[in-house]
This record gives sequence, C-alpha cells and structure tokens, in this order.
Amino acid sequence: MPLNISPLLDNSVQTLSGGELQRVAIVLCLAKPCNIYLIDEPSAYLDSEQRVIAAKVMKRWIMSSKRAAFIVEHDFIMATYLADKVILFDGEPAKSTFCTTPEGMVSGMNKFLKLMDITFRRDPDNFRPRINKANSQKDQQQKKAGNYFLMDDKDEKARKAREAAEREVEFKKEELKLEKE
Repeated sequence: MPLNISPLLDNSVQTLSGGELQRVAIVLCLAKPCNIYLIDEPSAYLDSEQRVIAAKVMKRWIMSSKRAAFIVEHDFIMATYLADKVILFDGEPAKSTFCTTPEGMVSGMNKFLKLMDITFRRDPDNFRPRINKANSQKDQQQKKAGNYFLMDDKDEKARKAREAAEREVEFKKEELKLEKE
C-alpha cells in the first residue's frame, strides 16, 4: 500500500500520530474519483523522508490517472518535487495582493526566490534544493545571472530554452486572445 499505511489499518484513529493521520488522509484523498484534487499542505506532520515519498506518490498517482491537482504547499522542497507549474502570490497581505497566472516551475520558483532575495541550487549528490549562503560566491553568481533557482549547472541552457518556450506559448495565447476580441 502507498505511504506504508498497511500497518496502520487495524489501529484506532485516536491512536495514530499526526504523520500517520496525514499519510492516511493523503491516500484517502487520492482514492476519491475526481477530475481535480484540491490539497492543502500535504507535507504537514510528515518527517522529511516521508515528505519526499508522499510527493512522489501523489505526483505519480495524479499523472498516471491523467488528473490535475491544485496543491498549496509551503515546504519549498516538497513544492519542487510536486510542481510542474506554480502560481505566485505577491503584495501586502490584506491590502494589495495579486497572483500570477500558472507558469513553469523553474521560472516561477526563480521569481519567488528573487522576491525573497534568496538563491537555491540542486545538491549534485542527492538533487535536493540547497540554499546558498547570503553573499557567497555562488549566491552572487546566480543573482548576477538572474538564476535564483538553479536546477543544475549543466542544465542551464535547457532551462533558458524552456523559459523561452514558455514565454513564446504565453505570447501566442495573448495573440489568440487579442484576435478573438
């Protein structure tokens, strides 16, 4: 069974820990037949290893069942494992806020991290995102290049090509929209 819930099946709900309850909730959510899942902070109460496993299970299930999901996630690492598109919120809370249209994960994360003035890179051994030390050589290099979220140094050209393609798609959508008007 996904997320190792088999050992929990004979337990009373009141005896389950927060992480165990969360894993059961994720499985129950994914078991519901629907076209789109709305999931709020699936990583809550899960330890770091379980977060990665849960992200992989959710993404694999959603993709293989050809469904969609709108997932609110505040854990940056979990979000990078789950997302193929992101929506950013910006502004002054309760006064003047806005959100972007869905955009590619890399370009969206890059914009978010730029707002926060933080740079991330992927660890070459385990591929997990790592924050760069403020004003370190890597931090300064990435900021100068405008790459706040760096997936892999080798994939820099591919990232730029993907972002250019994403911009082209958005441009064509706007052109079509204007033609209809």
